[in-house]
Amino acid sequence: MIGRTAEYAGLVAVLALLVVLFGALSDHFLTSITFTTLANQIPALTVIAVGMTLVLIAGGIDLSVGSVMALGSAVLARALVEAHLPLPVAMALCLFTGLAAGAVNGFISVRWTIPSFIVTLGMLEVARGGAYLVTQSRSVFVGAAMGPLGMPLASIGLSPAFLVALLVVASGQILLSMTVLGRHIFAVGGNAEAARLSGINPGRVLLSVFAISGLLAGLGGIFHIAYLESADPNSGIGLELSAIAAVVIGGTSLMGGRGSVISSFLGVLIIAVLQSGLAQIGATEPAKRIVTGAVIVSAVILDAYRRRVVSNAVVSIQS
Repeated sequence: MIGRTAEYAGLVAVLALLVVLFGALSDHFLTSITFTTLANQIPALTVIAVGMTLVLIAGGIDLSVGSVMALGSAVLARALVEAHLPLPVAMALCLFTGLAAGAVNGFISVRWTIPSFIVTLGMLEVARGGAYLVTQSRSVFVGAAMGPLGMPLASIGLSPAFLVALLVVASGQILLSMTVLGRHIFAVGGNAEAARLSGINPGRVLLSVFAISGLLAGLGGIFHIAYLESADPNSGIGLELSAIAAVVIGGTSLMGGRGSVISSFLGVLIIAVLQSGLAQIGATEPAKRIVTGAVIVSAVILDAYRRRVVSNAVVSIQS
C-alpha cells in the first residue's frame, strides 16, 4: 500500500512539474480553457488505456485497439446515418463490435497458444479494413445525433464523456483491487503456470481481459465520434502506441504481473499535458515525437531498474 501511494505521488509530482514547466514557457498554458480542452480530448484514450492495463498485467498486449475503435465508430455512424437506428441501439452495436473483436483476439491467443502480439497485429489490419469497408473509405458525419455526450457542460466545462471515463477508471481499479478476477489477472501475469497449478484457468482470464479491452475500445469509439461528430476510417491510427505509452509511464510492467489503472490514468494525463504543452510552445511534430519517445524509453528503463531492485530484495530476504 505504501509503495503504491509513493508511485501515485511520484506520477503526480511529474505531472505537476510538467504543468509548471509549460506554464513558465507559455503565457496561455495555465488557463481553464487549456485544462478543460485537454480533459475533453482524452476520454477515448483513457478508457482504452484502462483495457490495455488489464491486458498488460495479465501478460498480453493488444495492438488492435486503435483499429477496433475506428471500426466501432464506423458501425455506429452508419447505423445512425444509413440505417436510422435509435441512438441506444447504434451505441450497443458499437460496443458489441469492440467486444467481439476483443473476444476473437483472446480466443485465438488461448486456443492455439499464439502470442497476443501476432494475433492483435492481425486484428489491427482486419479491423482497419473493416472500418474502410463500412464507411466506404470516407468520413461519415453524424452532426448532433450523438446528443450532449461530447459537449462540455456549461457549469463545469467538462463533457459527460470525460465523467464517464473517470467512472471507468474507478471501476477498473476496483476490479483489479477488490475482485477475484483482479487477483487472477495479477496471478496469471506474474506466473501463468503457477496460477494454473493453484486452480486458476489462465485461458479464461486472458479471454476476459481481451474482451474487456475490446469493449472499452468500442466505448472509445463512441467517445471519439461524440467529440468529432463524424466517423473517420483513419481515426485511431497509432492510438495503441499512445495507450501503451501511457500505461508504461504509469508503471505497469510490460512483463506482466504489476500495474494500476489509476497510475495508467495519470500516465494518460502526463502524455496529454506533454503533447499539449509542446504544441503551445511551438514544438514541431518531429520534436514532439522525439520527446514523447524519450519519455517512454525512460519509463521502460525505470521499470527495468524497479524490477531488478524488487528481485534483489526478494533474493536477500530468502537468503
